[in-house]
Amino acid sequence: MSNSGLPTAVSEPETLTREGLRTLLGPVTTPGPLAAEVLDEVPCDGYVRRHVAYDVPSGRASAFVCVPDGLDGPAPLIFCHHQHAGQFDLGKSEVCGLRGSPDLAYAAELAQRGFVTIAPDAIGFEDRNWAGAANITWFELSSRLVVGRTLLADCLQEVSLALDHAVGLPEVDPDRIGFVGHSYGGRMAMWAPAWDGRIRASVSNCGCIPYRDSFTRDAGFQAELVVPGIAARYDVEDVLALSTGSQVLLIAAQDDRWSRGAAEIERRLQRKGVEHVRVHHVPGGHEFRQPERELAYDFLARGLTA
Repeated sequence: MSNSGLPTAVSEPETLTREGLRTLLGPVTTPGPLAAEVLDEVPCDGYVRRHVAYDVPSGRASAFVCVPDGLDGPAPLIFCHHQHAGQFDLGKSEVCGLRGSPDLAYAAELAQRGFVTIAPDAIGFEDRNWAGAANITWFELSSRLVVGRTLLADCLQEVSLALDHAVGLPEVDPDRIGFVGHSYGGRMAMWAPAWDGRIRASVSNCGCIPYRDSFTRDAGFQAELVVPGIAARYDVEDVLALSTGSQVLLIAAQDDRWSRGAAEIERRLQRKGVEHVRVHHVPGGHEFRQPERELAYDFLARGLTA
């Protein structure tokens, strides 16, 4: 039992398959044409930042695409997922360095290193928060659960739709796609390669906490990751094991509650014989410091070598 008084997940989950993952997460709406448009374009230090919009089943997506200056051919693409932090008025702008923490401006930093980056607002954040700065994600979750759907499935589908838009750009090499995220983004960095096989390298920073360690009140469950019945049979290492076409790096900080359980994830992956996931332990708390960002960028560059 946890300190919440609820039972924790079973210790030996069943084997999860890609088909089983799709079934577990529930149906998604078949998307129509993206109908993408460029809303504006701003020259920056070493790259151009485009504000783009395109259709997704739940509405209109809003994203920044950063294209490096002076490309001599198609470049690797990195999906840059923003954090949560209870800041629902903030999403893509933080990872592009316009607001928020400079340590989380990885979409801008990667563009300066020659990667094309795409950074959408996740459902409920920044341009997608129809209640201003309020948390609408629990509404977004519950309105799906009552009809047999999950918010996670829609979030992952939107990752794929963002990639669909980006790989259609002449500046992007569709065979070299990566993913990086901190916190909420770090959680999605574990799920996205299992959902979309186009992702060849993925980095999760401070977001690898498994379900079995989330039953405590100082951790809890994020609305986007609530999937009925999942913790009774599976956990994050089962999801990670599915991303066999991708190299995955989990960066876990010693004093970060949302990195809790990283060592056990590592042990369970080893028992499963999973070799494409690496766990890197660092000191400190819930942050994405420059040394860890450099580690992430090097990992992505090596994983996306042509």
